[in-house]
Order: sequence, then structure tokens, then C-alpha cells
Amino acid sequence: MNPALWLQRSARLHPARPAVAHGTTCVATYRDFADAAARTAGWLRGRELAPGDRVALYLRNAPPYLFALWGAWWAGLVVVPMNERLHGREAGWILGHSGAKLVVVDAAHAQALDGHVPQGCAVLDVAAALAPWQAGGPLAEPVERADGDAAWLFYTSGTTGRPKGVTLTPRNLRECALAYLATVQPLQPGDACLHPAPLSHGSGMYHLPYVMTGGVNVVPDSGGLDAAEFFALAAHWRHASCFAAPTIVNRLAAHAREHGVAPSGLATIVYGGAPMYLADLVAARAALGPHLAQIYGQGESPMTITVLPKHVLEDRAHQRWAERAASVGVAQPNVELSIRDADGRALPPGAPGEVCVRGDVVMAGYWANAEATAATIRDGWLYTGDVGRLDDEGFLTLLDRSKDLVISGGNNVYPREVEEALLLHPAVAEVAVVGRPDPEWGETLVAYVVPRGAPPDALAALLDAHCLEHIARYKRPKVYRVVDALPKNNYGKVLKTELREREAARDA
Repeated sequence: MNPALWLQRSARLHPARPAVAHGTTCVATYRDFADAAARTAGWLRGRELAPGDRVALYLRNAPPYLFALWGAWWAGLVVVPMNERLHGREAGWILGHSGAKLVVVDAAHAQALDGHVPQGCAVLDVAAALAPWQAGGPLAEPVERADGDAAWLFYTSGTTGRPKGVTLTPRNLRECALAYLATVQPLQPGDACLHPAPLSHGSGMYHLPYVMTGGVNVVPDSGGLDAAEFFALAAHWRHASCFAAPTIVNRLAAHAREHGVAPSGLATIVYGGAPMYLADLVAARAALGPHLAQIYGQGESPMTITVLPKHVLEDRAHQRWAERAASVGVAQPNVELSIRDADGRALPPGAPGEVCVRGDVVMAGYWANAEATAATIRDGWLYTGDVGRLDDEGFLTLLDRSKDLVISGGNNVYPREVEEALLLHPAVAEVAVVGRPDPEWGETLVAYVVPRGAPPDALAALLDAHCLEHIARYKRPKVYRVVDALPKNNYGKVLKTELREREAARDA
């Protein structure tokens, strides 16, 4: 089925209810929202875009983001939401790999893309005098789509440094939305979803059940996180929830403590996307109240592997509360969860191994990458690359990541990608990038650099500027350490474990 049917149904049931808001201002009722999507779809089809063609979104959180996304679905197209913090070169690569026929941008991102738009991809600036959702004849009905068709390409970094396009289908999106309603919280018409986090990622996934149920999706005026604005919006819209990386949760809690804020109108803050330390969780609960729930998922199984619901976190009297709170919860009801060894054999409770999941929420595969798909989905199981263990009650505790992924501020960063960028600089002979714990960002990156010859003055500043030319700002190392050589094993492989141990010793 086409996800746009959810919008059409809500428009019929709740035509006058707020659907999209910018700050405290309602910019579209459900009648308006569906009309904007239908008009956008008519405009897109008039430009010879056929069902299955890709439309990319490269802009900040704003109401036009939602109009373009749902208009593309109404027309039977596939959306490619891109992290708005990507460098224009990185975004251009995604446009080429996905074969996008159109990219929707705002002024800042139009400038970032200059010189990086592949041939055959048109650019639509939302600042145009007459945007598609304001012009043209509407497409009366959403285009029919099958459950197994592509609907959303989610690009997530791979261990080789090149992003992989996770192919999500209408079935995947529906399972994700229904899991939220079943295990995170039920929703009523008029409930609000705040979007301080990017719509291109988890926040975008979690706006779906609100469209299903006639809720209002609220984009802050700031376009991101401003703690004072967040609490004001929750108080205004009432029964307001959001998805947030632990970094955002910690900032909200700090603001509440420093300013004596007693959150009003807050329903649920769903945290995920990075580890949440138990001490931070306890502090956040004290500052924000009984409004926290956790999910564990990844782009390949969007937002839907395990859940740690509010009632479990609130059960402080339970003898295993601390253990449960430090976990990522239990399997969602629409998936199977298994811990497996290197040979793919299921392991008993308590034994560590790779976290594997299967169910209708698991991706169809990686876009145009059959080899990566075959390596990740084996015998129907998605191998997540995360290492964890299940206890005898089914609670999953994550122990490590089998890949070198670093999660900084809720953003996934693969060191290989950063290393490849740094090695382009003539002053760098060798480099290894590792993550280190950070109280604010969860993790930050440290680059160990073997210089080519004598290191130039202000090497860190030179490399920082170099990174800005090649990768997204958030992927830059925070610290550069100049070394004579990198530790290696007999086969010449860099021993990153030793580098992490050095960082731990520095912290100690």
C-alpha cells in the first residue's frame, strides 16, 4: 500500500485538525496537508517523474520538508531524505548513487550542492515564488504501490566509508509505525510530535504514526534544538513527544535543572541512536519526570528491534531495575531477536554474540548493492554488527560494536571515511581514527596522525580546515595526536584497540 493513504484517511476523518505546525503556528490542517501533497504529486507527475523514481530531500527541518515528502509518496515516488549536515560532495554522491531525478533544497543547501549535482537530477528550491504545493492541479488519488516496493532510501555509512542505501518498503514503514503505537505509546488525534531532531532520520520515522492517527507534527522555529523553545512548545501543544539522541536528552535535562523548569505538556521522550549511560538516565529522569522510553534499532530495521518502555523504567522497586535500565529493553512484538555466534548458531541467555533480528520491519536490502545485502541478511536474519547478550527475561544489553562505528551526538561516523579524507592531505602519511567517550556528545573522534616529514605549524588547524572541504562538519576529529608510528600487528593491521586503551589511560 502507498503510505500516502494514511494522510488521505486522516484528512477525511480530521479535516480541520492541525497537521503541520511551525513553532506555535499551525501552517496546515489535515485538509490542507492532503491538498498540498496532492498538488505536489500532480506537479511531479507533470515533470515526467514515474512511480519508483527517486526524489531526494536536502534541507533543514521545515514544513516544506513534509509537503515534499508526502507529495512524493502521493505520486508513487521513492523519497531519499539526506542528512542536512552532509557536505555537498557527500550529498552529490548519494544523488548519483540513488539515481535521484529531483532534489528538494533550501537556499543554504542549494549553495552547498553547487557543482555537485549529477547530470539528470533537477533542483527544486523551496524558496521558489510558487512552490509545487501551492500550484498546479492535484493528483486525485495516491498512486497504487505494492508492499514490497521501495518507499524510502535511508543512506547510512558503511565500513568502507561509502554510504549504503537502505531500501525501506511500505511494509517496513507500516511495521515501524505500528510498533510505536503498540509498545512506545498509543496516540489520540491532536497529540503532538516535536521535531528538534532531523526528519531525515529517527524523527522522520516517528512522525508516521502521528499522520496515521491525526496528530500534529511540530517543527520548531529554530529548526533544531533550543531547550527553552522545546519546553514552551510542549506546554503549548500538550501531550507532546519527540525522538531524541541521548545528547539532546542530556541538554534538555541540564536546562530543566539550571532554570528550574517543571516540564508541562510532555508525554514521552523516546531516546535512542547512541548509548545512554545509567547515571545520565537517572539524572534525566530526576529533571524531566516520568517521560522517558528507549528504543534500539538501526536503519536496516528502522527504530524497531527492542523497546524499554516507560513503565519498566519507572519500576524502581524491581530488584533488577538497574540492570534493566542499563539494557535496551526487550524485543518488539513484530520481530524475532537472536544472539548468534560467528557460525550463525543461536546462543543461550547470558552468552555474548552478534545481535540478529528478523521480521517484516527488516529492510528489503541495500540499494544497488547485492553483495552487501547478502553479507548482512543471511537465512532471513539481519546481522546488525552489534554485540550483545540476552538475559533470562529477554532484556538485551549491548556490549560493543563489531564495526568501528563511532556515534557522536546521535550521528553515525565511521573512522574509515574520516581516515580516507585525512589521507588526501599531503602532510599526512598515516592516520587512524578512534572514538573516545565524551560526557556531552556520547563519543568524539581522535585522529592519530603520522606526519609526512616534519609536522607543519598548526597541523590540527590545517587538517580541520581540510576536513571541512571533504566531509560533514560533525565527522571531524576533535583531537589530533601526532605520533611517530601507529601500533600494528604482524600483518600490518593497525591495532585500534591499543589506541583506545591509550585514550582510556589519558582519561584515567
